Amino acid sequence: MLRNAPKFYEVAKRIVEITEGCILVAHNAQFDYRILCTEFRRLGFEYERKSLCTVELSKYLIPGQPSYSLGKLVRSLGIPVADRHRASGDAQATVKLFKMLLDKDTEKNIIKDVVRLNPKRQLEPKHLEIIAELPTITGVYYIHNADGEIIYIGKSNNIKKRINQHFTNTNPKSKKIQSLVTAVTYEATGSELVALLKESEEIKRNKPIFNKALRRSIFTHALYSFIDDNNYINLSVRKADNRKKPITTFSNLQSGKSFISKAISDYGLCQKLTGEYKTKSSCFNFDIKECNGACIGKESASDYNKRVLALIDKNSYANKNMVIIDKGRDVDERSAILIKDGVFQGLGFFNLNYQINNIEVLESIITPMQNNRDTQHIIQSYLRRNKKVKLITI
Repeated sequence: MLRNAPKFYEVAKRIVEITEGCILVAHNAQFDYRILCTEFRRLGFEYERKSLCTVELSKYLIPGQPSYSLGKLVRSLGIPVADRHRASGDAQATVKLFKMLLDKDTEKNIIKDVVRLNPKRQLEPKHLEIIAELPTITGVYYIHNADGEIIYIGKSNNIKKRINQHFTNTNPKSKKIQSLVTAVTYEATGSELVALLKESEEIKRNKPIFNKALRRSIFTHALYSFIDDNNYINLSVRKADNRKKPITTFSNLQSGKSFISKAISDYGLCQKLTGEYKTKSSCFNFDIKECNGACIGKESASDYNKRVLALIDKNSYANKNMVIIDKGRDVDERSAILIKDGVFQGLGFFNLNYQINNIEVLESIITPMQNNRDTQHIIQSYLRRNKKVKLITI
């Protein structure tokens, strides 16, 4: 839906025109108003309007509701709503709710008292100075306190934009960071994969106080294989188990299920032998002639297993020696991620092909990094998402 939608700067003037002299009404107005102000501020324009929040008004005029989320509230009030969670549907539902609230406000407190001008949220001068010096590049950034200690590490494809978000967000963590930040340093990577790997490594090494989430593993599920009594290789997506070696890992269960569904289609695998179709007989795909019958022994185990092994080889770098080539920090530079015997060795940057074709030179430009389950997950996930990344076998 957003692919062909106009950019904000293309509609900004129209938004100013249609809201001139008006009061913005929204369900949780503080959020919507803050987003508008942030977008206009990026264009160098201070947007200022009065606003009304139908959440606050509903709590005042319709007390005792079990929930004040828009969907549950309009449902409990019998307000018809179509196209839920789309701009038009939610806006129409809010209009109907607001009309009801105006009717209920017999004292006219909405008109007299509740309208308020949101206080302008301005960045502190030191925050503006920090943002002004940051680039709009891909890399890893480090937020420091007055003692120079790193209190937060992150990665972004646009460091300036990401730090601006840190300084304008109003959640508790962002507010603490805003109060403590003295400086922001950064390291350009060019490649998002390099940034992800460096972020993971740096967080584990420095243990910043506001990076608690990423100190833990960043995946929850994994793909495992086993051979059944009939010698067919079975696949299954299960919760990650540190005692077992996975083929590949996933950030969540849904990601794993999507992977299996695509693998069944791409490699002609059996739904039953991948855990997608629970049955004691043939799978659904066999019934519609899209499975060769491994589920009932019609296809030989050796023929079926060849395709499973091809999938495993494609999505696992176990026992492989290879270099992943990606973007560099400059136009004439590339990044290199080295894998030896299936183990992540580290990464570096190069300008000449000679540097990666000569293993001794390659190892000299590589900065050693830890190989762990998180780095394996980062690399495998990135390769799944970016099919055009260059791989060189060494």
